[in-house]
Amino acid sequence: MNIPTSLRPWVFTLLSTLFFTACITTDNAFTRVAPGKWRGVLELEKFNIPVRDKDTIFTLKEQFREGELPFNFEVTYLDDERFYIEIINGSERIRCDSIRYGRDRTMARDTFNLYFPEYASYLHAGVRGGAMQGEWVVTTRDNYRIPFYADAGRDYRFTSLNQAPVADISGEWAVWLGTDKEEPEKAIGEFRQTGNRLEGTFRTETGDYRFLEGTVQGRKFWMSCFDGTHAYLFSGSIAGDTLQGEFRSGKHYRSLWTAWRDPNFRLSHADSITTLKAGAQAISFSLPTPEGKTLTFPGAEFDGKIKVFTIMGTWCPNCRDEQNFLIEYLQKNPAMAGKMAVVGFAFERHKDPARAMAHLLTYKKKMGIPFDLVYAGKSDKAGAASVFPALKEVVAFPTMIILDKQNRVRRIHTGFDGPATSRYEAFKQEFSALMDELARE
Repeated sequence: MNIPTSLRPWVFTLLSTLFFTACITTDNAFTRVAPGKWRGVLELEKFNIPVRDKDTIFTLKEQFREGELPFNFEVTYLDDERFYIEIINGSERIRCDSIRYGRDRTMARDTFNLYFPEYASYLHAGVRGGAMQGEWVVTTRDNYRIPFYADAGRDYRFTSLNQAPVADISGEWAVWLGTDKEEPEKAIGEFRQTGNRLEGTFRTETGDYRFLEGTVQGRKFWMSCFDGTHAYLFSGSIAGDTLQGEFRSGKHYRSLWTAWRDPNFRLSHADSITTLKAGAQAISFSLPTPEGKTLTFPGAEFDGKIKVFTIMGTWCPNCRDEQNFLIEYLQKNPAMAGKMAVVGFAFERHKDPARAMAHLLTYKKKMGIPFDLVYAGKSDKAGAASVFPALKEVVAFPTMIILDKQNRVRRIHTGFDGPATSRYEAFKQEFSALMDELARE
């Protein structure tokens, strides 16, 4: 068909609009955000993505691009207007109830804010039908914003393709993270592959990378995690018994990594990494709680009790896993609650101590923490070491210091193998056995 030159731009615009709008089908029965599964994407690199204005919804092709960090979430309605969101990373579901929905009159568009109050971050997006577009904002970092978009009705993470994998990479892998850096980090990759689906994590001597989910396509694979504070993206390729890849954390960090099969590869034991200085035994502190009191040790409220002191930060997912573990332990062992004194030492990213204190109150309430938190300073390891001068150094957040009834340090546990790892159940048993032993002394 011959189309006059003067009409071609108009015809092209019409056909483009019909094509792209045909890619989205939405259920108009909902009043706000489309219910069901969504595919969200954080854009770690700038792309010329289609603009979703108030009149037209464009969609991207189903194949992801390098530099995109995808994740899934599900919208569930409680009634006609109230809803909550669950972010999905492998077997983990993170329920999010802190939601604000409104109308931007200047743009004639609905807006949507999903807050992560425990991490002082949020997702902000304009919403139209089955599409969102906006940004993820981390308020404790200077101007830290990552473009975000999402589409309803898409339950795949990276791709809907099912290209036959060249190998099954399930099992444990010896890993060096940061092979392009001055000091690469030892790790163990724990992967579970079923067909194209891939789940797993990386254990290091300072913690784990939590619940990663992804896909294997031919020789390539990808895994990602988004939990409101960390945005992790791993990519890699399979070459026989070795893996080579790249790791990205948000928009601020990227490095290379390599892995190979080695049944004799080990990480240092978590109880051997952080130690006391020669001749040092005493630990003492006097620090403020967000409720306005000062907690002092040694002190009467600690006398005759087992002490569990955790060096942590509200920005740290491994720390959150450790806090959840301690909450669960105390709930399941009520007889031990009166025999233990647990304190979380929060080293925060907020520059203003008053804001840090306010955030600690929010964190404690959101988490349902039944024990004391104290504000210990800014989030750096040198600052943590200054609060605990008896330690040679603080290597990781979190670090757990356990003292007996006589205030003697009995164990210093560096990092945390959380519920995404194969070590979690063993740690729970070891901790419980130690508490029982110290209670009998």
